[in-house]
Amino acid sequence: MSHTDAIAPGRLPDIGPPPAKSTRDPGASLVSEPMAEVVEAPSKGLEIYAPQRRRIPLRVTGKRAEALGKLGIASVQDLLQHYPRYHVDRTQLSTIRELGRLAGQGHDGDVTVHAKVVKMGRPFTMRTKTKTGKSRTMLKATIGDETGRLEIVWFNQEWPARALSEGNVAFFYGRIGVYGGKLQMTAPRFELVRTGREPFNVGRVIPVYPASADITTDGLRKLIWETLEGAGEIMDPLPSDLRLRLGYMTRGDAVRSIHFPDDKDDVLKARRRIVFDEIFSLQLGLVFRKKRLERTVEGISHPTPAPDSLPESFISALPFELTGAQRKACAEVASDMAKSFPMHRLVEGEVGSGKTVVALYACLIAIAGGSQAALMAPTEVLAEQHFLTVKELLDRAFGEHEGANLFAGTSNRPVVRLLTGSTPAAQRSEIVAGVASGDIDLVIGTHALIQDSVDFARLGVAVVDEQHRFGVHQRKSLRDKGSMGEPDILVMTATPIPRTLAVTIYGDLDVSVLDELPAGRKPITTTIAFGEEQRGDAYEVIRGQVAAGHQAFIVYALRDESNKTELRNAKAEAVRLAADIFQDLRVGLVHGDMKSQDKEAAMSAFRDGVTQILVATTVVEVGVDVPNATVMLIEDAERFGLAQLHQLRGRIGRGGHASHCILATDLDPEGEEEGTATAFERLEAVAGTTDGFELATVDLRQRGEGQLFGARQSGMPQLKLTRVLEHQDVIKQARDLAVQMLDEDPELTAYEHIALRREMRDRFEDVALDVIQSG
Repeated sequence: MSHTDAIAPGRLPDIGPPPAKSTRDPGASLVSEPMAEVVEAPSKGLEIYAPQRRRIPLRVTGKRAEALGKLGIASVQDLLQHYPRYHVDRTQLSTIRELGRLAGQGHDGDVTVHAKVVKMGRPFTMRTKTKTGKSRTMLKATIGDETGRLEIVWFNQEWPARALSEGNVAFFYGRIGVYGGKLQMTAPRFELVRTGREPFNVGRVIPVYPASADITTDGLRKLIWETLEGAGEIMDPLPSDLRLRLGYMTRGDAVRSIHFPDDKDDVLKARRRIVFDEIFSLQLGLVFRKKRLERTVEGISHPTPAPDSLPESFISALPFELTGAQRKACAEVASDMAKSFPMHRLVEGEVGSGKTVVALYACLIAIAGGSQAALMAPTEVLAEQHFLTVKELLDRAFGEHEGANLFAGTSNRPVVRLLTGSTPAAQRSEIVAGVASGDIDLVIGTHALIQDSVDFARLGVAVVDEQHRFGVHQRKSLRDKGSMGEPDILVMTATPIPRTLAVTIYGDLDVSVLDELPAGRKPITTTIAFGEEQRGDAYEVIRGQVAAGHQAFIVYALRDESNKTELRNAKAEAVRLAADIFQDLRVGLVHGDMKSQDKEAAMSAFRDGVTQILVATTVVEVGVDVPNATVMLIEDAERFGLAQLHQLRGRIGRGGHASHCILATDLDPEGEEEGTATAFERLEAVAGTTDGFELATVDLRQRGEGQLFGARQSGMPQLKLTRVLEHQDVIKQARDLAVQMLDEDPELTAYEHIALRREMRDRFEDVALDVIQSG
């Protein structure tokens, strides 16, 4: 949230009070019965988080209703949760004459002026150009009030010429200065209003809303003001003694203050209360689900691994030492799997931190106890890569000879098969039969593994790639596959996020964090290459590394040529690079549309050193391990997400050699195009650190919470005001309180918790809370 700083003198008289804030505590009504303890009744009033069926429709029609609908607003509850983007302090406005005096005094803060557009110019091209030779445009306007005139300037922005016309009256908000002897405001925000004298528009701290071309922030402000005036009491489910102990205002006061605060301090207090409410009901639901699972669901109690057991023999036989973090995660998994209720654990970690080893350890615990294991990935490509990684790990530990029966003593190596949509029919039938009979110990594939046609003899554990939407129906399918009890579930995520944030998002899972890299890894140097000249330099780096006996990746965002974009594509570039740039080197190509056998042949040629340069799409993002690859050139790097760039970079630096990652872009670093600044922030972040946890924090700040929660199953409550980086203290408080409350009242049946239970169920889909119940 952003506020203005104190604004220059010139205070207007207050015009009208804000919508009334509650003068009594809505949670304070008491119910008394003879010979009974006095208890608190559930609060009454407007339910902000009511489900759709209980929401109050807005009394608007026609184009106005259509415009609100496009913003996702159809009810009173939707409208009151359409929170401001920021607030502007209009308790103090300046005249243009006062702005001149402030500029002369070197005033450095933002100022607000209410003025009329006197002259609106047209955008024109300036003579001076950017460092990369691109032209710049300028747009000028003149505004005035009864005390004088002021010039306004915008650079590389043409839209104000369409939004403003001569004669418009607006609030202009920005910084002032004197240029060429003239008073000037550069690139101000502005807002057109009816008169500027309405009680919700002036003389107070004003909300500025996400709006649209069909309904302005001013129109939203008026509607919300009127709605709050008629809303009456707003229900607060938090027991008043608990609320007072936590130091929060009532929910009714918070909702009114977030929209129409008396001062900036009100905004901060209101935001904290609303953030607490969003997080608390989320944590209540997640902890409720977790604790109910532990109480009511029958799992499979697997034997704790002995030193000579299959999983421990696997670890001992590996040609490398596990990190401390891997050892700890394996111990946590073993402890979970020995319990009578099913494991639900998340393993998250850095690129190359060894999540697959931990996952395979869990599979081997199940297999050693006589159960089967399944590993599910979101795509066929990733399933194939998981299969190759698991096969290589087992080959290193047990050799290549599989044991048709582990207990016959012929071999300790489990029987592992890959099952995807590309598996030939005859082979598929054979694998499905082997899974049903129990002859296959571990099957790797996509979500198709839990389809009706695949029956397990005794499924004991399922490892799930977090990108796969593993929700309500998938979990039920898994439970139905487990004839001996509900299988254990281990979720893997390649996006490392700080533990406190992981608990927010995965509150119903236990969390293992792999925050150490295997010994011997050399650092990766990452640089940004601008334009053709620096791309040529990158080609020389590749040539030098190949000359030294190493290999290189060149990665493209696109597979084929596209009419909609000028981006380079892998197929055409592989031909060009082989013919024009690296004529004397062996260039290979791999992309997601290739047949499985062709794809594997291309990857094998690269792994075996036959191919020196591999041109690829993002199929190499996960699971590819070629220790001899020491350089990666990522073309049109601005088109990739931050986590994706970090994942791609993780394909190099896996051996004992120093490695180089080059992020190539044709974007103008000084350009004003939408998204350019954010794209460069991403590239600079990746170039600045190899710490995945730090990059995940930047990614979260850029993309918001919605992206992270989007990876979870459906039915989760929405977070509208919560910013998990900014509000970590509130998150911890809400989590701790949810755990404590559910320890004392597991089903939230205590009288004072009835309203909280109702809201928790309202905010989660019923099935999202009930899915883990047995039977």
